[in-house]
Amino acid sequence: MSGNVVPLHKNPDPPTTTDTGPNLTVVPDPAPAAPVPLWVRSGRAVRRIVIDERTREAGRVAVRHSMYVVGGTRIMARRTWDGRTGSRYERMLRAAEAAGNYEVAQEWEERLQRFREARHRRRMDLLHSPLDAAKGAAVGTGMGMGGLVALGIVMAIHNSDVKDVITPLAATIDFIALLIRIVQIVWGPALTIGPFLALLALWSVGRKQQAAPNWALPATVRSGEGEPITPSIVVKALRDLGVPALRNAIKEMGDAGAAMLGPIRIAGCGVEVDVTLPSGVATNEVQNKRRKLAENLTRHEHEVFITIPEAARTVRLWIADSGALDEPIGPSPLVTDETMTADYAKGRAPWGQDLRGDAAALSLYQRHLLITGLSNQGKTVALRSLALWLALDKSVQFLMGDLKGVGDWAMFDGLASTLIQGPTDEHVIAVTEMVEGAVEEMNRRIQAPPGTTFPPLIVMVDEAQVAFMCPAVGDDKRPYGGSKSKSRYFMAVRKIHNQGRAVNVLMWQGTQDPTNENLPKLVREGAHTRASLALGTEQQARMALGDKAVDGGAAPNLLRPGLDRGTLVVASDGIAIPQGQSSITVRTHYIDDDAAKAITERAKALRDGITTLHAIDRGEQRDALADIADVFGDAPRLRTNEVLKRLHALDPKVYGDQWTNDRLKRELEEHGEEPKKSHGVMVVHRDHVLRALANRDGDGSASTAG
Repeated sequence: MSGNVVPLHKNPDPPTTTDTGPNLTVVPDPAPAAPVPLWVRSGRAVRRIVIDERTREAGRVAVRHSMYVVGGTRIMARRTWDGRTGSRYERMLRAAEAAGNYEVAQEWEERLQRFREARHRRRMDLLHSPLDAAKGAAVGTGMGMGGLVALGIVMAIHNSDVKDVITPLAATIDFIALLIRIVQIVWGPALTIGPFLALLALWSVGRKQQAAPNWALPATVRSGEGEPITPSIVVKALRDLGVPALRNAIKEMGDAGAAMLGPIRIAGCGVEVDVTLPSGVATNEVQNKRRKLAENLTRHEHEVFITIPEAARTVRLWIADSGALDEPIGPSPLVTDETMTADYAKGRAPWGQDLRGDAAALSLYQRHLLITGLSNQGKTVALRSLALWLALDKSVQFLMGDLKGVGDWAMFDGLASTLIQGPTDEHVIAVTEMVEGAVEEMNRRIQAPPGTTFPPLIVMVDEAQVAFMCPAVGDDKRPYGGSKSKSRYFMAVRKIHNQGRAVNVLMWQGTQDPTNENLPKLVREGAHTRASLALGTEQQARMALGDKAVDGGAAPNLLRPGLDRGTLVVASDGIAIPQGQSSITVRTHYIDDDAAKAITERAKALRDGITTLHAIDRGEQRDALADIADVFGDAPRLRTNEVLKRLHALDPKVYGDQWTNDRLKRELEEHGEEPKKSHGVMVVHRDHVLRALANRDGDGSASTAG
């Protein structure tokens, strides 16, 4: 065996050996690690202590309470200075001048002058006060001693003892001596305790005013979560808004900007305050800083709303309680009150709640309606809830076109005179003919003898952008879609907007993602009630609500898509809007499909029965494969359940309960195609259906359903 032999007297520990085969190699132990210097270990220990949360909290507590004393001293010094000098009057004078209120400025100048005159008189009186005080002391002492001697004489006569003459005077001297002894005893401890009491008073003042750095304040105060809105918080938020003219004006105001604020009023789940801006600051400068203002108020952007009241240079702030707008509102009265009925002429539809928590009810009498917003924000539910309420007035007639075609309006079958459901060009043609029929009815009513009354006729088209974007052209070479004078749908809507309300023929439309192409200017401006859910841009907000509403503070583009679903901004004279505002924000009630069906059943019970017409005559034989291709619209593929749902909406009688997944599969397999599985679900591809349709038509075969 070979290896390195280490003498035992130098290394008493046994060597480390490594077996490498037939030979055994002896490997020496590694050298011990160098000890960590003391200063490094001390630094690490200090760092652990510093970063420990308990240490940091203890440091914050120490700094906070120390600064309370410093801040309280500063506050008391300023109060004393204000009380002894005219600085307070000068600040108020500068504040009035900065606000442009020169009458108030003149009044404060007069008060300052009176204060200075009174102070001058007091100072002049001090020149004579020592002599007057000496005379007064001498006279008082003499009169006091005389009175005591007189009292002693009376006592001496009564007691027949001449010594009683000085008894009252001696008692008074003894009492004065007692007071001197009490002062001698208390004076020492008072000198010791007095400074501590003064510090305690200063600390109390500083604590009430939170006179400490923000990082040293308690966690609840630092976060500001749920912090109540006070005048000082509002002024500070405006001062730090980043508007130089506003910041400088607040600094120059003697009252630190408090004169700008009206009373802070409780308004629903928040507070409301009017802010009169100083001269040189425009209202839009504050409107454009909504997010920063909200953060300065320790709120989220969607919890602060800025509107413009009638008063000049004034903005109205509505500030929600923290988290209040994320709580759902209660159910609709249509659901909870099964005895509710409607009155088209005099009633108001219970639509939801405004931001103040008050009920928001909308009058539908002789008002055309437009609701728009991004997709999947609750537009159909908001529009449908109005129709559900109006359906409880048995005199109201409905013509309905749903160009989405997924059954959102299926519960009106048997209630509406016409119900068209589907997204295809054929459905757009049917909806256009329906609206043109309403125009003919309007003209018939207009030509009736004066004084004739007519029942309300509501012409409702949901997803109206599909009609405006439809490329189909009729036999007369006139397009169904578009926004020109030849467009059949556009012109029919315009005619109803122009003359329909006079004879109770009203147009209701719901659209998505408005543009000039899918919602022409003349159509959107023809609606009396315009409402918008969340939108992407301010330009879209102006399309939806108009320039006046947006300039007045309406901002549906600032609603949160997905989070503010069902919340819309309404511009209409049919809803109670706070004085001076041009719009109101409403959180609508959510009525699901089951509740909507129950309401329509109550509405049907009020009527004698209505036979609903659909887009296509039910007596005709249906081309199932062509219908399957039609219901796709532009979708590249759909789930089999979605295909069946759209087929049922297209024609519930033909594609009823007998149409199941197996029936759909057999129909496609007959033409060489079948549903495929994608991500664990069965889907039908549009290209496959079109290919089967092309192959079938090329072979001359036909397939019908019925």
